[in-house]
Amino acid sequence: MTYGILFLLQETHAPAAGPVSPFEVNFGLFLWTWVVFLILLWVLWKFAWPGILKATEEREKKIRDQLAEAERLNSEAKATLAEAHQREVDARNSAQHLLAEARAAVDKERASAVEKVRNEQEAVLARTRLDIAAERDKAIADLRREAVDLALAAAAKVIEKRLDSESDKQIVLDYLAKVEVE
Repeated sequence: MTYGILFLLQETHAPAAGPVSPFEVNFGLFLWTWVVFLILLWVLWKFAWPGILKATEEREKKIRDQLAEAERLNSEAKATLAEAHQREVDARNSAQHLLAEARAAVDKERASAVEKVRNEQEAVLARTRLDIAAERDKAIADLRREAVDLALAAAAKVIEKRLDSESDKQIVLDYLAKVEVE
């Protein structure tokens, strides 16, 4: 009886329980798994693989083109950078040259201005000396006239007669000139 119950339990649980051991092979399942796998492999190979391969190749080509474009742009950027650096160096040299020229022009202009001021100073000084000499000569002439007039007035008092003729003035002027020489 115990054998009978075990047999019934075994038959009722056996189809639904699956393999008892992980090493147990079910050849029907194995065969159908391979058949489905091969059919799926063939369908993928026939329909999906060319699309996947084409998309992959297009992506690779796009990446290669982008890398080539990036390399070209990189080389252009390096060339532009080198050109900009050269322009900067040229601009600095030009600025230094212009600055040196400007300094030289300023120094030349300053020297010219100093020379002009010096010449103007000398001209003003010479004019002033001439003016002073002219004023001195005028003052001396005025003093001589005054001295002549005083001398004539004194002589007129002495001789009690008025002396105003030109010849009398000439006598006094000659006397004063003689006195200056001595």
